Amino acid sequence: MSRLEAPGTIRSHERELKKAGDPTAMGTHCELRGATRVYPGSAGRPALHALGPIDLELEAGRFYAVVGPSGCGKSTLLELLAGLASPSEGEVFINGQPIEGNVADGVGVVFQDDASFPWLTVWDNIAFGLRQKGVSENIISEKVKGATKLMGLNGFESAYPAQLSGGMRQRVCIARTLMMEPKLILLDEPFGALDQQTRLLMGDELLNLWRETGATVLLITHALDEAAMLADVVCVMSARPGVLLDVVETGWPRDRDSRIVSKPEFGAITSRLWSLLREESLNALDTKQRGS
Repeated sequence: MSRLEAPGTIRSHERELKKAGDPTAMGTHCELRGATRVYPGSAGRPALHALGPIDLELEAGRFYAVVGPSGCGKSTLLELLAGLASPSEGEVFINGQPIEGNVADGVGVVFQDDASFPWLTVWDNIAFGLRQKGVSENIISEKVKGATKLMGLNGFESAYPAQLSGGMRQRVCIARTLMMEPKLILLDEPFGALDQQTRLLMGDELLNLWRETGATVLLITHALDEAAMLADVVCVMSARPGVLLDVVETGWPRDRDSRIVSKPEFGAITSRLWSLLREESLNALDTKQRGS
């Protein structure tokens, strides 16, 4: 099978994996059907058609990335899947159930902005969600220990966010999300503020997390190399209103890490992504300069 697939090939690929007994291929986890998002006009400005229509299926246990020009609706797509916004038209489903503007059970979201609580230690930040749910301290202690180990935060449990690097603070936010044991993890440019070397290392951490949890992951990113390194499938979006231009199968093994950036296939994938996006990015830049 080609590493660079055309649209419509993901489902057939998943059927092949299921026949082979792949434990991560467990059917459709979430789906957008004709999903469109239009923001109403105000103060004399016209309505803004931000997204869609989008038809997309995310298979359980796989790692997806979404790339596209600035302002193409990537974050809007994530908000629809998270239940933080409702489609203007179309439908969104998780496990076959429609999302109607509510955050579904089993969904965890991590945003780019540092969302750690500065007045709480690393330990208390990670434990926050479980304490809000009234979970016993014995269970919280066991879970937080596991999360700090998984996220490389051992030895920093008593530190406050101000004492940590940006990358470590983001690990705290991811660990806090993990405490709720999400089956679908949505990441909106979580490493956007980090330098390139730290992003590669955080990418390795994220891949470890994905393998450990077996969750379905969808990552929004501007970085084509990040998408090419991390994802099983890269979804490429057009300029606004964002629609799917293509889906690209990377073909990486499940046990991959950042060392794959040295492989010739990695260069081929990033080149393919840029060839799809170059004209779209120019169009988006021209629209932004015209102020429309």
